[in-house]
Amino acid sequence: MATDLHELLRSLRVWDPEVTRLPPFDPEQAPGTPVDLFTAWFAEAVAAGEREPHTMTLATADEEGRPDARIVMLHGADATGWSFATHATSRKGRHLAARPYAALTFYWPRLGRQVRVRGPVTSAPSGEARADLHARSTGALAAALTGRQSEPLSSLEELAAVSRAAWEQAQADPTAESPTWTLYRLHPQEVEFFQGEERRRHVRLSYVRDGAGWSRQLLWP
Repeated sequence: MATDLHELLRSLRVWDPEVTRLPPFDPEQAPGTPVDLFTAWFAEAVAAGEREPHTMTLATADEEGRPDARIVMLHGADATGWSFATHATSRKGRHLAARPYAALTFYWPRLGRQVRVRGPVTSAPSGEARADLHARSTGALAAALTGRQSEPLSSLEELAAVSRAAWEQAQADPTAESPTWTLYRLHPQEVEFFQGEERRRHVRLSYVRDGAGWSRQLLWP
């Protein structure tokens, strides 16, 4: 097995035809709002067999403007925005408190598609955050109850002990609350849809907020 990074990189293909299908995308037929196109593309990603189409890159910046990014889970998308959740005390929570603006990126390689979303972020009412958390699995609740996200950890043994107690609490009380758990909503100002094309004539359609509606424009690949 090759272990040299450069050899590995040269051996890889983008959009291997054995697993990837590049469907045509006619931007003239796209719906008037980005959430409608996102919903359609998301359903097609699920149907294509994407393992985790609801995972996305969340990019934030700290008080000094230094960027950071990580993978999180999409909790919902509708006319009000794209939703995700985390502890307000986590690194990304602190970033959003200092600079309430973020970007999201979805990548679905089976279809050669990306979706990029940018805009300001607000916190949903606490009742919505509780309802969202309690609608999820016991493991999700246990993770929220464990807390301390992004804080220094002394040992894996400490993590195991705290996590075990959180699992026991979540199983005993499915309505247990995690005070710092926050549901965030990104209100899009721009949403870009990227469809790969085998001759690299990729189609990029950008929706830009225009008052109460949206304007659309094509971008060079």
